[in-house]
Amino acid sequence: MLTPDELRAAVEQTLDQAGRAWLDRALTEAADAKPRPDASGPARWELDFASAGRHIRPARISRSTEAQPTAPATTGQDAERGPKTQSAASAAAQAQEAAPDAVRVLLLHAAGADARTVARLYAHGTGAERRAVLRALPHLPLFTGPDAVPLVEDALRTNDTRLVAAAVGPYAARHLSPHSWRQALLKCLFTGVPLTAVADWERRARGDAELGRMLTDYAHERTAAGRPVPGDLDRVLALTRPPNHEEPSNHEGSLNHEKPLPREAPPSRRHPPNYEPSPSHEEPPSREPSPSREGPLPRALTREEP
Repeated sequence: MLTPDELRAAVEQTLDQAGRAWLDRALTEAADAKPRPDASGPARWELDFASAGRHIRPARISRSTEAQPTAPATTGQDAERGPKTQSAASAAAQAQEAAPDAVRVLLLHAAGADARTVARLYAHGTGAERRAVLRALPHLPLFTGPDAVPLVEDALRTNDTRLVAAAVGPYAARHLSPHSWRQALLKCLFTGVPLTAVADWERRARGDAELGRMLTDYAHERTAAGRPVPGDLDRVLALTRPPNHEEPSNHEGSLNHEKPLPREAPPSRRHPPNYEPSPSHEEPPSREPSPSREGPLPRALTREEP
């Protein structure tokens, strides 16, 4: 994670002179701002926080991609340039998003925003503004306390993966309860948020048997439904096992190679709990494999005892 000074230096490298002048003015006013408990409206820096997207634009990247077509080409040499065009447009879009987010983080840090201000900006903010609030938490004085936990939990209830990724940073690693953190990790795995976004996940997952149980159960549910299991799940699951745990040979313990669970007999073959067969209703003898069949029966036709 970058420090505020490193973050500012990175942002300034992408701005033109007008953008750097705006940033310098906004950060200076945020640093000089005083608490305004009786104010009827937001402080100037809070207005800058909301309008950062209009003032902070990485013009250098924008100009380099402006002349390129945004739609992929379909014929001739243009067809070959299609993937490169999309890649450049994607890089420009990411830069356009990252710079305003970073500036908002810097504004919150410069103002030393308290829990009340942060909660207000989050409640009334757009998705981008909420992301910035969550990313700024490690740089604010309130990082040491749990006051912002409701904001993190709110973000984790959304379906916006960018908001979820911002929520599982260092603040969540430090303050979320074990149950809430496990749920957050599960959500990241099954919504495609990479583990690199989850701060300190190795420390919190190590030896967590309950997390291991949840991961295994969830993976079984997805497998039964014919849905893929995230590749990062095995990495987390390995950490949840005790240090002396031995892996089964031939990958028998892998979630993707488990034996099928025994199936229950169909209802027509079940008996009441107190059923006892009478002499005239003896159970038919178990059928042995046909002598003409070579080799053991397929596993799918056998019932394994638990």
